Amino acid sequence: MKFGRYLLASLACCLVSTTQVHAQFPTRPMTMVVTFQAGGITDSIARLLAQKVSESLDKPIIVDNRPGAEGQIGAQYLAKAAPDGYTFGFVSSGNFSGLPAMSVNPPYDVVKDFTPIAEVGRYAFYLFVNTKVPVKTFKEFVDYAKAKPGVLNYGTGNNTGVLAFAQLQRMFNIKLAHIPYKGEPAATTDLISERIDAMIGSSAALPYVQEGKLRNLVTLLPERSSLAPDVPVLREVGTENLGISSWAGIVGPAGMPADIQEKLSKAFVAAANLPDVREKIEKQGFTLTPAGPDGLRKTIETQLDAHRTLVKESGIPLK
Repeated sequence: MKFGRYLLASLACCLVSTTQVHAQFPTRPMTMVVTFQAGGITDSIARLLAQKVSESLDKPIIVDNRPGAEGQIGAQYLAKAAPDGYTFGFVSSGNFSGLPAMSVNPPYDVVKDFTPIAEVGRYAFYLFVNTKVPVKTFKEFVDYAKAKPGVLNYGTGNNTGVLAFAQLQRMFNIKLAHIPYKGEPAATTDLISERIDAMIGSSAALPYVQEGKLRNLVTLLPERSSLAPDVPVLREVGTENLGISSWAGIVGPAGMPADIQEKLSKAFVAAANLPDVREKIEKQGFTLTPAGPDGLRKTIETQLDAHRTLVKESGIPLK
């Protein structure tokens, strides 16, 4: 009996101690792993949110860029981190939907190996062509591609471009030649130089449209972008929106305590809803759709299924 009472008392003390530690979280600096290179839109969004969350939780957040292999390197590092809340990461559809769907043996399980914290939003992607291509609208692009199968080519610097072009070709029964690049900047350079004909790229290429070096035919967003209000969405040109989207969110390693997960989630959602944050981020062509763990979990699962279906139906070779 004495042993039983001692054991219960010990367990109670442990529970109280753990609860107190979690309630005090964070007590030291945290690390946000950004799974893509510094200087881009993803890095800019991550750093702004990290700054605001750091201020609200009154502890520094160190941004640790770990790029490489479409975000795989950073995601693998994150999956192996201690699930204590002090290490979390900014991930996207590139390494959480596209890469697993296009891999024979994915390096991690995006559902089992991570704790969803908060959904952040959606990237704006557009179909660009150079001025040499004799089209000015999306319909003209499709008609030209149908009339000259395999003549037009397109460059891709990420999984979003690969998958989006695969779905567009399938939807409109057109055939384009694929030229892969290591990143969007290199593809953009060759598009402007007329070495390639088309590219699905981010808002980083919009200034070249304003300069008259590129044409912007359609956006993959479900609604028109405020950065390019004259550019139609797919629905407006007579077709359904793509089943895939380019999203971003905050995750931690699997096994993160629920109360810490909730505290971080509320902090990130609140930060994304700040008026000054919205203004700065949406000027970069990123649509904020802040949501908690359940929202991000649903996005991860539905987008992974959509990407896998597209890969299978389009015959994209697995890596």
